[in-house]
Amino acid sequence: MTDVLLRKAVPADIRQLVELCQLHAEYEGAIYDPLGKAEKLAQVLVADPAVLHCLVAVSGSTLLGYATATKEFSTWDADYYLHMDCLYLRAEARGLGLGTQFINQLKTLARQLNCSHLQWQTPADNDKAIAFYHQQQARSKDKKRFYLDAGVEE
Repeated sequence: MTDVLLRKAVPADIRQLVELCQLHAEYEGAIYDPLGKAEKLAQVLVADPAVLHCLVAVSGSTLLGYATATKEFSTWDADYYLHMDCLYLRAEARGLGLGTQFINQLKTLARQLNCSHLQWQTPADNDKAIAFYHQQQARSKDKKRFYLDAGVEE
């Protein structure tokens, strides 16, 4: 594999980013509808102030993976934290140290945004991700994640 660069996503990455979201959903056994996602992602990638922070791993012109995060507020901590929404690498890009690079860049971003810590979740059956996160010295707490349709038309 040629050299891999980690960088901020740009609008030209949107098509491949949607493809990676589809692969990510399939990997987690989730349903993903790509319809309209490119337009919505394009809007938040260029928003000022940033709504979504998106990093991509690129080899040549191919996106090998991505990590996304948003700045959130914790009532319990009475402080901001960086919420990593997604971290996904194509199968051929796993084991190259890119996950660690993504985590390190997100920790740097958290400091730049005055966030006290980084939080995320992963499916309970994603043993490889859980082992990776433990290697990163992350602590975990078992919880259930719930979803409720707000009734907003897309």
